[in-house]
Amino acid sequence: MTTTNDAAVSTEGTKKAPPAVRLENVTKEFKGMVAVDDLTLELAAGEFFALLGPSGCGKTTTLRMVGGFEQPSSGKIFLGGEDITWTPPYRRDVNTVFQSYALFPHLSVFDNVAFGLRRKGKDKDDIKRLVEEHLEILGLGGFGPRPATQLSGGQQQRVALARALVNQPKVLLLDEPMGALDAKIRKTMQLELKRIQREVGITFLYVTHDQDEAMALGDRIAVMHGGKYEDLGAPQRVYDEPATQFVAEFLGACNLLAVTLDHGTLRLPDGSSVGARPGSMASKLDQIAQVGVRPEKMLLRREGASEVPGPATNTLTATVTTTIYLGATSEYELVTSWGGPLHILAQNISEEDRFVPGDHVIVTWEKDHGFALPSSPNAVAAPITMANSEGET
Repeated sequence: MTTTNDAAVSTEGTKKAPPAVRLENVTKEFKGMVAVDDLTLELAAGEFFALLGPSGCGKTTTLRMVGGFEQPSSGKIFLGGEDITWTPPYRRDVNTVFQSYALFPHLSVFDNVAFGLRRKGKDKDDIKRLVEEHLEILGLGGFGPRPATQLSGGQQQRVALARALVNQPKVLLLDEPMGALDAKIRKTMQLELKRIQREVGITFLYVTHDQDEAMALGDRIAVMHGGKYEDLGAPQRVYDEPATQFVAEFLGACNLLAVTLDHGTLRLPDGSSVGARPGSMASKLDQIAQVGVRPEKMLLRREGASEVPGPATNTLTATVTTTIYLGATSEYELVTSWGGPLHILAQNISEEDRFVPGDHVIVTWEKDHGFALPSSPNAVAAPITMANSEGET
């Protein structure tokens, strides 16, 4: 589990500000079932933080506890350093946007956005100014008089965001807010949401099961499984150096190659040595059972090609079993010399670079593009590297 390198760090010599949100050993049980298990987590002020995971992993329950809609069975929740564990939702300086936008159908766009401000007793001129400012930010300038029911799904989502942001909460909670949108509008809204978050500077806690969405939006992501997070960090690090097998497989496709330890060197089933990216567990070779490689990191060439791989390259032989042409790219399914499966994604640069079922090929990838994984699927460990056949690490 990553805690130091990926955590938000204050400027040296200055007093560290309290995190926008802190969950401290939080557990939530429902009738004996543990939904969130001893979770400790911090969100920095102004951060776009994504909670990612499959259904039932505890991500929505975590968000609901921060919002006050559920109370933890044990542990504490802090907002800006203040203990809000038992503070009711209406007294927490947070707002929530759900997948169901819950707009008032009988009200105009303006009145929907102004609703919370009026409940707080804000001055009429301030309400007008704030609502119009936020409609402009959300790309809805001039939409104020329109009935909310006459808007598209993407526009209704923007109104829901404006209604939440206009109250200027310390933290905005978003629970699968794009789930009801089609793919094209969803992609557009991802870009807009990131722009809006940077413009308003509010901390966002975003819950999703969509891996691409989490990586596109989050400054950091936490991948949850079984009520805990198995990895936490910047999207690129979590994708390129996942901490566990679950994270590796959940964040896109991944080839998992079985390895054994032979006098300090990891070897594939065909006996060839294999190296991987450096990491903090380099001294714990006996805990490693697999090396993972992303499909787009592997390269194919025909068996018998004269090119000689360099010392920083892993190599194995395989046979193409399936080819799927996708226009810009092709997907290949292969079987290794020892019978294991491989999945490779390659660009279609020229006709001679394409392969067909039955082709015997050599598969190569840079050692730094591989990551070693612990033997237990549930273990949490930083990716590591093994010594190669020349004894390098």
